[in-house]
Amino acid sequence: MRSGSRPRLSLVVVLVVVLGTFLVLPAAASPASAPTRLGTTAGDDWEPSVATDDFGHVYAFWTHYNPVCFSCSAHLETMQISSDGGATWSAPFVPFPSSTSQDDPQIVVDPVDGRTVYASYMQGSKSSQYVAKSTDFGKTWHTMLVEPLQKGTDKDVLAVHGKDVYLVFNAVMKIYASVSHDGGQTWSLNQVVSNTNSKLGWSLPGGGAVDSKGNVYFSWEGFTQNGKPSGPVYVYVSTSTDGGATWTVTKVDTSQAPPICSTCGWAYWGPGTSMAVDANDQLYLLYNLNSVKFGPNRVYFVRSSDAGATWSQRLDVSLAPQGANNVFPAVAATGSGDVRIAWTDDRNGHDDGLADGTARWNEYYRTSLNGGSSWSRERQISQQASGYSYSFPDGFNEPYGDYQEMDIDPMGRTQLVWGEGPSYNGPGNVWHWRS
Repeated sequence: MRSGSRPRLSLVVVLVVVLGTFLVLPAAASPASAPTRLGTTAGDDWEPSVATDDFGHVYAFWTHYNPVCFSCSAHLETMQISSDGGATWSAPFVPFPSSTSQDDPQIVVDPVDGRTVYASYMQGSKSSQYVAKSTDFGKTWHTMLVEPLQKGTDKDVLAVHGKDVYLVFNAVMKIYASVSHDGGQTWSLNQVVSNTNSKLGWSLPGGGAVDSKGNVYFSWEGFTQNGKPSGPVYVYVSTSTDGGATWTVTKVDTSQAPPICSTCGWAYWGPGTSMAVDANDQLYLLYNLNSVKFGPNRVYFVRSSDAGATWSQRLDVSLAPQGANNVFPAVAATGSGDVRIAWTDDRNGHDDGLADGTARWNEYYRTSLNGGSSWSRERQISQQASGYSYSFPDGFNEPYGDYQEMDIDPMGRTQLVWGEGPSYNGPGNVWHWRS
């Protein structure tokens, strides 16, 4: 999830004594749903995002490369809305019709009123950044251009708390923040970090959150080389305590050069970050990185209790055997120590990056009820789906899209979206699961 979580209903738990220690497990409840495909069967649906409100709605938002509206001539953002907590869904629709392409969708519900929905995306040849706002559950939208740069941007991350709205994005080796303090009516542009005079190349935002005091946080990955990265990659968190006017930067961890996927986009399996803040202002960061150049990634969890000034020792939360590649982290939290994480890995068939159909990836999920001190057993969420050439009993061929996202609804259910496909080039599909 790329914004702060509001307080939710806590899970009922049982404590099971195992070898003298307490293992925290969810209590028996209604069974979790099987994954549901969103979008069209033909797919080509990329980079899904998800958000929930306090009125039973779940919003899924992604880029569709075969437009569902006949008047569109470019790949456009597509949305589906559930009004019953993810049990059933509307037909997919294009909320922001355009003759130029759109990319990098984000969607967030304001945690203060639990109702107002914000969506962001890039549009046009200059990848201009737009934010849209809806106060009627996605029926109508007010859309705003929020930056004047007119240069290539990438990796927008959206975070909201009340009237404070933040959109952070990369633009030519700099990270900018478009900021509104009046609910999106007016915007200012601030620079979060510049790499012009440093050894960093591209810096890619990954996660964002705003706490109850108005402090805003964004996680990002700083690459020391571009094109075919062969140098270290740093995991950072930027913090602002003055409404986005100034920022401090903390380095959380260091990765070596990411695994090479010869058929994928730039640094596709590189480090990624996801961030959440709970109702008690505890910060949680989930990220993947490696310790050996071009080696497989592991997924790690850290937390901060002092507004991001310091971070806990990292915890390897994947139970995959060493050698499996862990990518695309997602994290969400409430306010009672309830933290939930997900990621994708290839433990059932290592991906050699050659798109030869032999890789087997799956979606995995764990929960904690004490802020990440201990974790539930690991659960595989993805399942074989008939009628899809990339889906097999032991997994799917390739993650589809650069990330996945998670939210927790007012009933305490996890709402998770991710992408599956035959290769990096697809076409792939968006899948939804609720606990």
